[in-house]
Amino acid sequence: MKGILTRVSSAQVMVKGEIFSSIIKGIALFIAFEKNDTLDILKDMAKKIACLRIFEDDQEKLNYSLKDVSYQLLCVPNFTLSANCKKGNRPSFENSLPASAAGDLFNSFIDELRHQGLEVKIGAFGEHMDIKLELDGPVNIILEDK
Repeated sequence: MKGILTRVSSAQVMVKGEIFSSIIKGIALFIAFEKNDTLDILKDMAKKIACLRIFEDDQEKLNYSLKDVSYQLLCVPNFTLSANCKKGNRPSFENSLPASAAGDLFNSFIDELRHQGLEVKIGAFGEHMDIKLELDGPVNIILEDK
């Protein structure tokens, strides 16, 4: 499981010219599922995301988590994050989970995030999306289960 988490002032997903989902303030998370991912990994990652302290306190220190500030999370499926670019110039996706299994894990992951008490909006699984982000910071963090 791999992800890129970015703090945003706003984020929006459009599919076929229509707004699919949006958030005002919080985190945009791009997530990919790989062949060895399990439900335990999903639970651990959901807890990490909910508790990761990436929002400033009054002294401008990163002391608040998404749960602490009650901001929103936009979770976007993004299988290309599992690309392996070590050999040649064309990315290999051999570690990516097939779409049907990845869709099931994505739905389970969203359930786990909501179980953590987060307000979650989602991207469209398996669709081409136009995504608009207004970054806050910027604060960008790479997440891996390994």
